[in-house]
Amino acid sequence: MPCPDRRKPPARHALPAVALAWLTTVALPAIAFAAEPSPSQGAAGDPRSAGEGPGLVGDPGWAIAIVVAIALVTLLASLAYVRLTADGRGEPPA
Repeated sequence: MPCPDRRKPPARHALPAVALAWLTTVALPAIAFAAEPSPSQGAAGDPRSAGEGPGLVGDPGWAIAIVVAIALVTLLASLAYVRLTADGRGEPPA
């Protein structure tokens, strides 16, 4: 015998869910279609640079330095953790 406190949710709650599902799958994607499906003539060279053509963008030396700095900070933090959590015999706890 079912519990008397359990009731079916009203059907009026289904209408907003159906409307939202229809909106997100049918109506909104239609808005995102391109104005013209044919490809346009592309710009010559790399648009992110001053016309030099494809190549490195930004400062690769700075990016490498940041990666090395993160590696060093991680290494030092790991070593400090091992030193601080080691017991008196110099071995990490099991």
